[in-house]
Amino acid sequence: MKRPRQLSAAFVRTVKRPGRYGDGRGGHGLSLLVKPTATGRLSKTWAQRLKINGRAINMGLGAYPIVTLAEARAKALKHRRAVAQGRDPRGGGIPTFEQAAEKVIALHAKNWKNGSSEKTWRQTLRDFTFPKLGRKRVSEINTADVLACLVPIWNTKRVTATRVRHRIGAVMKWAVAKGYREDNPAGDAIAAALPRNGARQKHHRAVPHSELSAALKEIRGADAWLGTRLCLEFLVLTATRSGEARLALWDEIDFEAATWTVPEGRMKAGREHRVPLSKGALAVLRQAQDIAGTNGLVFPSLRGLPPQNAPLSKLVRKLGIKSTVHGFRSSFRDWAAETGVDRTVAEAALAHTVGGVEGAYFRSDLFARRREVMEAWADYLGAVMAY
Repeated sequence: MKRPRQLSAAFVRTVKRPGRYGDGRGGHGLSLLVKPTATGRLSKTWAQRLKINGRAINMGLGAYPIVTLAEARAKALKHRRAVAQGRDPRGGGIPTFEQAAEKVIALHAKNWKNGSSEKTWRQTLRDFTFPKLGRKRVSEINTADVLACLVPIWNTKRVTATRVRHRIGAVMKWAVAKGYREDNPAGDAIAAALPRNGARQKHHRAVPHSELSAALKEIRGADAWLGTRLCLEFLVLTATRSGEARLALWDEIDFEAATWTVPEGRMKAGREHRVPLSKGALAVLRQAQDIAGTNGLVFPSLRGLPPQNAPLSKLVRKLGIKSTVHGFRSSFRDWAAETGVDRTVAEAALAHTVGGVEGAYFRSDLFARRREVMEAWADYLGAVMAY
């Protein structure tokens, strides 16, 4: 494609050749940077070259198509006028990484469901980034600085290191959006520089699905509070997460429709999730009615309070079941894969978000098909157990 003297909306939309494309004369230093990502796609970002207080700087103006050509030009003109009037278009100066991190945490905190996310963000940033990056201006941080934070823990604490990289990247993306820089030094470019060997990611231990019905039989006969035993049985039969099952309320259960509706506030993806209840799951719920209290909890603790995860995990360990509570979901997923359950149906049963283009157009929760799968799952487990 021939490069125009001035950028056009059509050129910006269709250009596929990596490079930097200036907006020509009168573009106020505006340019479009096109580069490949690690996934093979192209990213297109806007930048503006300005001289402020005698120093040339590049200001990021956002990513296309979120920021259109017309919007990028309007921003560039606004910044050029600010410089001509002796003002810094970046406002009160460029923040340090620590200052920027506080801004990002404040933005995310509005959507976090509890204080644990904010606590872990602060802890990882404090322990692994602030000593090296905290006092640096976000415009001065480069890939080598990010590597200095990650390399010491990449092989020994891979999961933590991955989270640190993600959080540095979130701060850098905020800096790009605010115009303090035009790239993310914790992005795709850093992947090739990080060691590929080292600690393998540890997954939740999961009992083989062929052994799960026997494990459930042990749980049912265990010397433990009935609410704990029934809760474990229920989350296995519904393939749900611990918090979703532990905090289940009778108001969420529709016996006539054989449906459990988990509200969005208790779902990881933040969306309401309907769970088809098999005959086995309904039988567990009917037993749970014997311990119903006045607070509406389906599986109250011995004291009638919302149950914690610890008693569930403790019972699993006490019985010698080689799985975590969360691992029971993996047992279901393995069974689904080995018995030919459609991948999309299995993922919907686990309330996993479908990503990419497929997720953008997919709206059905496949409820009828999931009902068949969950009934088959209960029947499979019932080959050893009688509900």
